[in-house]
Amino acid sequence: MTKTLNTKLNQQDIDRIIEMAWEDRTPFGAIELQYGLSEGQVIQLMRREMKRSSFKMWRQRVQGRSTKHRAKRQFSQGAFKCSRQKSITHNKISKR
Repeated sequence: MTKTLNTKLNQQDIDRIIEMAWEDRTPFGAIELQYGLSEGQVIQLMRREMKRSSFKMWRQRVQGRSTKHRAKRQFSQGAFKCSRQKSITHNKISKR
């Protein structure tokens, strides 16, 4: 089941998605796996939730970054995992 931006995400989920989007080594695919949001939907969410200047800074940073786009990566295993990122179980993220 894919979530759309029309589906209500709670503030904790939105905060976590933004945090993951800011992390250099967390690919958009990981966000899609955990929250069902495509790259385009993440961009829409970021645009909606952030100040314009912050969104523009994020877009410049992410655009073309190989670590954010799985197809552009030069490695397939051993990806960085944030110490705060919990393990994924059945497409759900374990909460603190």
